Amino acid sequence: MYELLKNLGSWLTSGSQWTGPDGIAHRLAEHLQYSLLATLIAAAIGLPLGLLIGHTGKGAFLAINLSSFGRALPTVGLVVLVFLAGGLSMLPVYVALVALAVPAIVTNTYAGMTAVDPDVRDAARGQGLRGHQVLFQVELPLALPLIMTGLRLALIQVVATATIAAYVSFGGLGRYVFDGLAQRDLVQVLGGAVLVAVVAVLLDIALSTLQRFLFRHRTA
Repeated sequence: MYELLKNLGSWLTSGSQWTGPDGIAHRLAEHLQYSLLATLIAAAIGLPLGLLIGHTGKGAFLAINLSSFGRALPTVGLVVLVFLAGGLSMLPVYVALVALAVPAIVTNTYAGMTAVDPDVRDAARGQGLRGHQVLFQVELPLALPLIMTGLRLALIQVVATATIAAYVSFGGLGRYVFDGLAQRDLVQVLGGAVLVAVVAVLLDIALSTLQRFLFRHRTA
């Protein structure tokens, strides 16, 4: 075990390991690109859906059960299915990552909307605000903390799962995991897994800190 950890440390700190098209810096950039783009697409789908359900109260069953769907989603199986249907491209990866991220965004957006005090809504309507004005001027600002939590959770889930890009011969940090398995290189496998875990943890800490800073005036 000591020898394995020593080799892992050498692998992670080697200057040559960080440079070039197969270096950690390049693979990290690819991984973040996949993750951010997938999360942005999921947000473009999930945010309007969650806001609509929370504002109208229609489709609440869908929003509540989407979280269970997200946990049960066979990500690799979905990648393979889309890969067989659409051929070798990044499309299967993005479809799987977006499908993974949407439930967290929808459910947290819906939860944020339903947490808004009904009396506040009634007061806004009593002042003459129309439906869309109540949504964007009252409900959305009050729901933002939970909405941001959903976006943060979705991004972390996507970062942790974006290793599947390497499963269909693309890049990212998952390249080390799959190449290491193919080469029976345990150090490379562990190195890739450690890098993914560190990136996910650091992003979670950074986004949690940002969220607390932005909404510090709302805490008791």
